[in-house]
Amino acid sequence: MSDAVQPTAAEVRAAAEAVKTALDRHLAAVERRSGEDDPAVYEAFNELAAAAEVYDELLYDRYDEVTPFEIPGADDAPPYTGPEEPNALSVLIRRDYAVAEPQRLLAQAQRVEAADEGLGTEASGTVHGALEVLFGEFEPDEIASRHKEFGLEEGDSTLWVTAADEPAEPGEWLETPFEQVDVERVVCRFDVSSVFDDLDDDDDAAADDVVGGADLEDEDEDLEPLDLDRR
Repeated sequence: MSDAVQPTAAEVRAAAEAVKTALDRHLAAVERRSGEDDPAVYEAFNELAAAAEVYDELLYDRYDEVTPFEIPGADDAPPYTGPEEPNALSVLIRRDYAVAEPQRLLAQAQRVEAADEGLGTEASGTVHGALEVLFGEFEPDEIASRHKEFGLEEGDSTLWVTAADEPAEPGEWLETPFEQVDVERVVCRFDVSSVFDDLDDDDDAAADDVVGGADLEDEDEDLEPLDLDRR
């Protein structure tokens, strides 16, 4: 057993409760799955894997004991069996956001409407209308890089690159973009989630040292000017 400071029994118990919660969420996602490759199921799977790893580590550090199971990670995905030289590829992306500052979101959408007389509506008067205005004006990648300006807070995200023999027919997959994914043709996949943060505390601390402990989340409360000519 390590000579390092051991976790408390309460911390181990809390980690066990987190595993139970993640199990319930995973089962609920499976029961509600919308297709064979429902991204909600993958998200719940990753959350369960992260919670189980934390519990396993704390259990070992406190009691010198291990769990009888192992949840496979991304490295255990099915081997790639797609074409050696793909003629086409698909990039599937999902990004989640929380509406952290509704008033900022509304103000930015209203500025877009004011600058574009062609919109001719007042959709920005509601949160869902403001989202429609902003996502109609800006590319998703730009919103991702400027999300704080729009009053949004980043959540989980995933990006899959899949290979194909031929490009899909126009309009073929638009209604169910994730359902037709063949996991054995996934060339690469990148997941970002807050559930992984606790597994990398040492790296986070090192990064804080590099920036001198500065709070990178601070921002000016004043609205920054929008560039409406980027598209």
